[in-house]
Amino acid sequence: MGHADDSRRMQSPPLGRLFDDLLPMARRTRSRAETIARRFITRSQPTRVQPFVERWRLIIQGRVQGVGFRSACSRRALDLGVKGWVRNLRDGSVEVEVEGTPRAIAELRAWCEQGPPGAQVRSVRPSQMPATGNDWFEVRY
Repeated sequence: MGHADDSRRMQSPPLGRLFDDLLPMARRTRSRAETIARRFITRSQPTRVQPFVERWRLIIQGRVQGVGFRSACSRRALDLGVKGWVRNLRDGSVEVEVEGTPRAIAELRAWCEQGPPGAQVRSVRPSQMPATGNDWFEVRY
């Protein structure tokens, strides 16, 4: 019976004093967490450097219609990650407007000079245009 007598002799602090002792610690922890969270939320993110983007129009002349030039050009453009469009013109040539990095555009232009199997490209006339910010490549009809 010794243990029961000891517990009766030790007087625990009243519940109100216990919370008064713990409350400042809880407030300090909460406000510190809020301060840390606020620091991460309001921190400005570094701006990402946008790659240099150009837009070019390419007029491809020769035997380029009826050989799958548009669909092959679209696949190649998607592989290179460039944006824009390709379409047939009434005079039998193909027009491509492409926007992207200079290296990707140069690779697409080199591909256009060869074309898909069955195409006979005579010339590719490039002309530079202002960038528009398109985010897709499509085949136009």
